Amino acid sequence: MSTPVEDTQDLTGSRVELEIGPVAHGGHCVARWDGRVVFVRHTLPGERVVAEITEGGAGDRFLRADAVEVLTAAPGRVASRCPVSGPGGCGGCDFQHVDLAVQRELLGAVVEEQLSRLARIDRRVVVRPPLGDEDADGLDWRTRVTFATGSDGSLGLRKHRSHEVVPLDACPIASPELPDVLSLPWPASRVLAVAGSGGDRFVGAYDVTGDLPSVETDGLMADGRRVSGRAWVRERVRDREFRVGGSGFWQVHPRSAETLVDAVLRAADVRPGERVADLYAGVGLFTAFLAEAVGPEGTVLSVEGDARGSRDAKRNLHDLPQAAVLHGDVEQLLRRGDVGERCDVVVLDPPRTGARAKVVRAIAALRPRRVVYVACDPAALARDVATFASEGYDLGEVEAYALFPMTHHVECVAVLDRRS
Repeated sequence: MSTPVEDTQDLTGSRVELEIGPVAHGGHCVARWDGRVVFVRHTLPGERVVAEITEGGAGDRFLRADAVEVLTAAPGRVASRCPVSGPGGCGGCDFQHVDLAVQRELLGAVVEEQLSRLARIDRRVVVRPPLGDEDADGLDWRTRVTFATGSDGSLGLRKHRSHEVVPLDACPIASPELPDVLSLPWPASRVLAVAGSGGDRFVGAYDVTGDLPSVETDGLMADGRRVSGRAWVRERVRDREFRVGGSGFWQVHPRSAETLVDAVLRAADVRPGERVADLYAGVGLFTAFLAEAVGPEGTVLSVEGDARGSRDAKRNLHDLPQAAVLHGDVEQLLRRGDVGERCDVVVLDPPRTGARAKVVRAIAALRPRRVVYVACDPAALARDVATFASEGYDLGEVEAYALFPMTHHVECVAVLDRRS
């Protein structure tokens, strides 16, 4: 079916047979056609498929495509349990067609490839399910969902790499504890629904120019007017309760926070009396348990750039005098010396773009014996690991978790130790 084409030809909508190669970062696999790389969604390595080009022309270096027919299936392919997850459908899930154990193998391969290509480190990475979630089916877990509004006011989720909204009656990966917002029309462009582990529920409506007033689920109103109730939820981890602004950052899987706390504490191995910096600390999740670990003779500095997150952190850490909260841009605070001259351990959980070179070098200047890097993007992690290596820090243990079943997202907790 493959024939040469003119360089100016738009290939969108063309269908070709492809042999599918390895998985790549981003929820697709790699194939080759007519001398170009093709990133193909809804497939698995080793399959032969008919793919429809969704982006690209004959003169482009790479193309994007959806597998619309599977000619030869690979082990691990299963029937999707979401009616809108396939080609041309909702872009929220990448792997509804993949067995959960195979999903974790794919994620591990992605982390390994990124570390090898970007950091020149060959490392076997085993991706685990969330703690206590080993027998789960990968559905009913997402406790925070931002729905988009269609032209008729109904809610849905966007197509992959598109602003087009796919209407939904239900979302299979959404927690059944979420407030029911799909049955209402909304005047806003986005609607956030939250189910806190402390039993609270929250709805926030947002338009293109900013926030509309938040509303609480006991009196949902489709016109965006505020009704009685608070605009934050309680989240419980171990024996502690955290206050989180309804639209603030918190892990979306109900087992994620405990899974990451467990991994971070094990990786950091902090000792009583040590000085620890928790960078990009959010509402103080890691700070709280690190503060308990260093004890009253130690100190933990919680550094967060989001003002709302810092305010929540002060409330969440009020019973821990050894914990201090510092609000401001992480890079600027490190550069100015506000974080201090020395730290024993640094924990960082940067945004998807990673910490980047200036922050990595500033952390290294603190001369911590150990750095614990929590990463939601393996490419950013690998780039920063390479910079840490140039600053005298070697990569140790890497734990990885599939905290977002059915998606390409993977969370890593990496140890970096100062070279002797």
